[in-house]
Amino acid sequence: MSCFQNHIAFMVVLVTVATLSIGLATAFSPNVLKSRSYSTSLSMAVKFDKASGKWYTDDPEKEGMGSSYGPIGSLYRAGPKPFLQRIFNADTYDQAVLKYMAQDGCDRKEAQGNMDAFLDNPQDWAYQKLQEQNGSFKKDYANANMAPKQVILSTVWGFGVIYFFGNLIYNGIQGGVLTDSFERTMELLSGDDSSGKLF
Repeated sequence: MSCFQNHIAFMVVLVTVATLSIGLATAFSPNVLKSRSYSTSLSMAVKFDKASGKWYTDDPEKEGMGSSYGPIGSLYRAGPKPFLQRIFNADTYDQAVLKYMAQDGCDRKEAQGNMDAFLDNPQDWAYQKLQEQNGSFKKDYANANMAPKQVILSTVWGFGVIYFFGNLIYNGIQGGVLTDSFERTMELLSGDDSSGKLF
């Protein structure tokens, strides 16, 4: 293969990766065709069962768990705290979302966005809600950080962080940097320094 053919092959791969990345990013973008006209009727569909002490919905397909975005959507919108809550405490998370839907009269996506923001930073979320009651703008937590550019940047950043810490742990286990540092610290603490220098 000539240099020109290598360059063309590289450009084809680069365009394919970019196209797939944008496609992935738009998969998480908000659906602008959805109407919010039905949100007032949702509070009637979510009810509290006093016998079981749990919230439930009359229409699980539209308001039940799995009818909006999943845990990866929470990770993109608000970070690792709500993502981990959804993984390890799925029922508690779902109950909180249903309760918010019933009290606020909103759809599931908006309730999930607010719950994710609350789990990420309760003080900022409460402050924003107080400001909204006083006439400030209403923050759209359901679509926060979901612009295609932001999704791509978050994905690249996330892979970079995972690679960095994975590499650090791998090198530490394999006797790399952490082992050398530990051995040097033990030498200094024991006073057994063969080089004669303390630093």
